[in-house]
Amino acid sequence: MTAPSGRRAHVQRETRETAVRCRIDLEGAEPVPAARIETGIPFFDHLLAAWSVHAGFGLEVVARGDLEVDGHHTVEDVGICLGRALRQAAGDYGTVARFGTAYVPMDEALARVVVDCSGRPLLVWAVEVPPRAFGAFHTELAEEFWRAVAVEARVTLHVDLLRGRNAHHGLEAIWKAAGRAMAQALAPRAGGPLSTKGVLE
Repeated sequence: MTAPSGRRAHVQRETRETAVRCRIDLEGAEPVPAARIETGIPFFDHLLAAWSVHAGFGLEVVARGDLEVDGHHTVEDVGICLGRALRQAAGDYGTVARFGTAYVPMDEALARVVVDCSGRPLLVWAVEVPPRAFGAFHTELAEEFWRAVAVEARVTLHVDLLRGRNAHHGLEAIWKAAGRAMAQALAPRAGGPLSTKGVLE
């Protein structure tokens, strides 16, 4: 694990189940951020790429996991690394906008994600999609991923799927909305922490 530099961070994590490398650049690149995503789970790669593009963040995720078991360990551990990278790249959240909100439709689905870079980790998950496996990615892993991100990034994250019947549409709308909300929340801001306490924790 290396220290952040210029709103960038690099996190590596290895266990007996997975090996994950994650690099993030909150400044991204024009006109869209560069993304290299290789988790061994194509649908998960697709979701992460959508998140990166709609956040405007440069992202590299390379993961090896025990996919012969299932996708759980890989998806959760990528969430852990991404959350840590976000936290490192943003610093102590005292120099960012703190709050972000986004609504994103995808056909019949409509997702809302609200984030508070507060230093207090919490996921509120109000999502119902039909149970379905996209290769090694089962729909139940979506909640596990975002919980790992929220805990390791130390953010409060509310995720609502307001409507939607198609699991693919619903999950993709969530990832895109999360990208847009996080881009707002992590936008640079001068003037110190947005808190009456004077600190975020």
